[in-house]
Amino acid sequence: MSEFLNFLSSANTQWVLLGSIILGFASGLIGSFVLLKKQSLIGDAMAHATLPGVCAVYIIFNVKSIPLFLVGAACTGLLATYLIQAIVKHSRIKTDASIGVVLSVFFGFGIVLLTYITKNTKGNRSGLDEFIFGQAAAMVKSDIQVIALGSLIIIIVSALFFKELKISIFDPQYAKGIGLPVSLFNLILMGLVVGIVVVGIQMVGVVLIAALLITPPLAARYWTDRLGRMAFLSGCIGGISGVVGTLISTAGDGLPTGPLIVLCASVIFLVSLLFGARKGLIIKAVRTT
Repeated sequence: MSEFLNFLSSANTQWVLLGSIILGFASGLIGSFVLLKKQSLIGDAMAHATLPGVCAVYIIFNVKSIPLFLVGAACTGLLATYLIQAIVKHSRIKTDASIGVVLSVFFGFGIVLLTYITKNTKGNRSGLDEFIFGQAAAMVKSDIQVIALGSLIIIIVSALFFKELKISIFDPQYAKGIGLPVSLFNLILMGLVVGIVVVGIQMVGVVLIAALLITPPLAARYWTDRLGRMAFLSGCIGGISGVVGTLISTAGDGLPTGPLIVLCASVIFLVSLLFGARKGLIIKAVRTT
């Protein structure tokens, strides 16, 4: 017990926990909008598309700089988003097929670049692998500050435009009728998704950051039908998952953070699926008997 308390008293551990709480809450909040808009896979495509951006920055500058990595990730994430929308707009390919194509191409290109870095560059490449599965133990205070600040900005923007995003998602025709620029708010939502993917990839990893956008709102959906409550509850589930997963990862001597956070969120989803007050399977069975 004393060892665990000493572990929690570490300044770096406290920073990591703070970052995971804010990141988890922001991911759950944004995920609620994305889920109701039925575009959850967009986040998956953006997440996988960030890997070539990270690798390209390392190849070009030959330095492991988190700010530069995030800039590269943002560039390729935004490019992937544009390509998905362009393919759907200018061809007969459906959105899900377009997402699958862009996701596969970008992630495959990222793996090729990562392999090239492994075989053809000098020096230590540690710090790049963490972007695939996430690694809380490898982060320092400055990394956590970037994650926390970025997540906090995303939460504030979501709160400021909550009503507008809600209307544009539920009834875009009505939103246009009252003069809301629906296209602008769709762009803002996509920007928020890119933002949460970019700031979260170092902690959760490019493979599983999309799960942090999808699983908490799915769990929250079983407890309420109101978007405001769902968004808040989803954020809380994301925050709890982030804290528990990060604690296990940091205390587990190198265990990957991303899978543990997603596993914690999945456990909460399973509990919600069975016992959720609105749509839980067991609760529904009890009510019908």
